[in-house]
Amino acid sequence: MKETVYITGHKNPDSDSICAALAYAEYKNGNGDVNAIPVRLGPINRETKFILDYFGLEAPMLLETVRLSVEDLDFDKIAPVSPDISLRMALELMKKNNLNSLPVIDENEQLCGIVTISDIISSYIDVWDNGFLGNSGTTIDNIIDTLSAKPIVLPNKMRPLKGKILVLAMDPKTAGRYIEENDIAICGNRKDVQEIAIKSNISLMIVTGNVKVDEDIVKLAEDKGVTLISTPHDTFTSSRLITQSIPISFVMTRENIVSFTLDDLVDNVKEKMSQTRYRSYPVIDDDNNNKVVGLISRYHLISSMKKKVILVDHNERSQSVDGLEECEILEIIDHHRVADVFTGNPIYFRNEPVGSTSTIIASIMFENGRRPSKKIAGILAAAIISDTLLFKSPTSTNTDKMMLERLARIADLDVEKFAMEMFKAGTSLVDKTPEEILNQDFKVFTINENKVGIAQVYTMDLDSLKDLKEDLISAMEERRIKEGYTSFILMLTDIFNEGSEMVVAGENKELIAQAFGKKLVNNSFYAPGVLSRKKQVVPPITTTISNLEEMQM
Repeated sequence: MKETVYITGHKNPDSDSICAALAYAEYKNGNGDVNAIPVRLGPINRETKFILDYFGLEAPMLLETVRLSVEDLDFDKIAPVSPDISLRMALELMKKNNLNSLPVIDENEQLCGIVTISDIISSYIDVWDNGFLGNSGTTIDNIIDTLSAKPIVLPNKMRPLKGKILVLAMDPKTAGRYIEENDIAICGNRKDVQEIAIKSNISLMIVTGNVKVDEDIVKLAEDKGVTLISTPHDTFTSSRLITQSIPISFVMTRENIVSFTLDDLVDNVKEKMSQTRYRSYPVIDDDNNNKVVGLISRYHLISSMKKKVILVDHNERSQSVDGLEECEILEIIDHHRVADVFTGNPIYFRNEPVGSTSTIIASIMFENGRRPSKKIAGILAAAIISDTLLFKSPTSTNTDKMMLERLARIADLDVEKFAMEMFKAGTSLVDKTPEEILNQDFKVFTINENKVGIAQVYTMDLDSLKDLKEDLISAMEERRIKEGYTSFILMLTDIFNEGSEMVVAGENKELIAQAFGKKLVNNSFYAPGVLSRKKQVVPPITTTISNLEEMQM
């Protein structure tokens, strides 16, 4: 069975992050050794949606965490049972499937109880009077199955199995003193005893030893509406086995059932199990009408495996998926600085100083003799255009240009025309709230122990945001305090005029402006030629803050 590997970009994904994940998943799946699933860690932006719609591809599925959940475990996939099956059948199912419990569902397929081996054993140990069968609600089908019996007379309108159980190992006169209406009689081949029992209007007669029943007894049972069955077991064995015909509803646990859903995190399951002492717990699929899908025990938690991931377009824990520290990282493909992702084993790590991770993904494909499909070539080309701002960004390299030309030929793409349409669709800020603008492309950078949040928005019309500026600053300050950032910067980047208005909130506002040789006016300044967070914003801020700290020492 192929192992599942999740390929993910960073939080608040941009086009490069999404397209790189999709393309690398196609490449890995083409190798045939893994089941690679591209995922995203947040909603796609307008530009990315335009790209995917243009090339006819679906967005990767949303993955909120890689922490292990119940769904990831190899728990017992056992079908639930009906509450009216017999104890004997339940026990046989447990033996067959090596289980110690069975989940029980009602007529609506909802969990209504759980029966364990302990419940069944306890029922054998309990001292019941001979009226227990009538109180259990068992059926004639259960009795026939349990005794391996064959029916001889099954009246259309059966008498209720509400009486007591009698073993008629006595003469007819004595037996007559004990028999009452609707009793259940177990007897051998004594015709006189059989006759007096039926005439006493019993509900069921069980003839043991597989003996042939006389025709006049059969006729009498039919006339009296008495159910008559024959079992191959002897009288002792029959009287012992019949207790196993009662339905599991008579002994199962109904109240305070502890169950888990497929989405429950393993850490939470461990905690809940530590507070209880059950051997097995029902598992429910709450996305499928609360259907019971199996049982989980402590053993399944011990034998759990870590999820496997490949990171693209990032290598910082703060930018990656929740629970990263609990999974196994197999590869990292990135074009950013080397940050703080740790691995327990050596991995394939490819980091190149190019303008786009998609450039590296395309290189890997071509280096291994693989030609991307027309659609994948298209999204890789689009991601390179996006991340390099059509080579206006200082992060652009000749490698990016060469790779874009090659991909555009495969995708049959008019680069200039497509870029204009893509940027126009992606930079539209109409109807966006301040919160949506700040989340569109947001990353956190740690600069000399200062957490600095930097959001970047590309737009062809800076003037369209003038009326939103006060609301943006207010939202930035609120989020900065809530998330514990020292400073919060919003880059409003004009792609074609090649510059960014820098809106700043929090501490060191003037210092950040000073890093660019500017003065802060109404929480902002214009930085011509500044297009890249990585190369043009983080380095000068780092230098300025470091110099200030050295002077204060």
